[in-house]
Formats: sequence, structure tokens, C-alpha cells
Amino acid sequence: MPQTYKQGGQAYPAANTDTTLYTVPAGTQAVVSALTIANNGTGAARVRVAVRINGAALNWASGQLKVPDTSLGANDAMPVLQNAALAAGDVVTVRADASGVADHRHGGDA
Repeated sequence: MPQTYKQGGQAYPAANTDTTLYTVPAGTQAVVSALTIANNGTGAARVRVAVRINGAALNWASGQLKVPDTSLGANDAMPVLQNAALAAGDVVTVRADASGVADHRHGGDA
């Protein structure tokens, strides 16, 4: 099966809002080569990332959580997922407690 490399998704979620960053299309698989969160705001922000297997309902308290509440300083960035293999229907969801946080996914579908 041919591989297609993509820039992926980017989101600037509103404060305290669960935001879908990426959903793996039906009939494909994806490898997220990198997911980076950047805080472009002027103050610290708490961020979290969940990978919802096969689109399961979001539950921040469950095993879906890949990045628990993590503080990210102003004008700081950090990688949160690297080389994560995802199946069709899997959903990457992000949340931050402040505006100005950007989430960037890089990877490809196969």
C-alpha cells in the first residue's frame, strides 16, 4: 500500500475546549511522526492530549490519555507524541486551559 506523507493538522483550541486535531480516515493507518504543542501566549498554560481508539467517547480520566495535564510556559514548545501508530477511526484530541496554544501534527497515512 503506498504511503502518503502529510503536514497533518494544526489547531488553536479555545480555552478549556476539547478539540479534534486529527481523525485517521477509514481504510487507512497513520503514523504521527511528531505532535508538538506550542504556547504562544503570555502566561503558562496547562495542556493535555488524548488518543481515542476507534473514536471512543472522550474520557480524560481513562487510559486514552497520552499527555496528562502538563504545564507549558509562555513562548515554550514541547513534543508530546513521536512515532505513534494509529488505526482507522482513531482520534487525536487536544485541550488547553488558555488561548494561544497551538497543536501541530506531522505524519503520514498508509
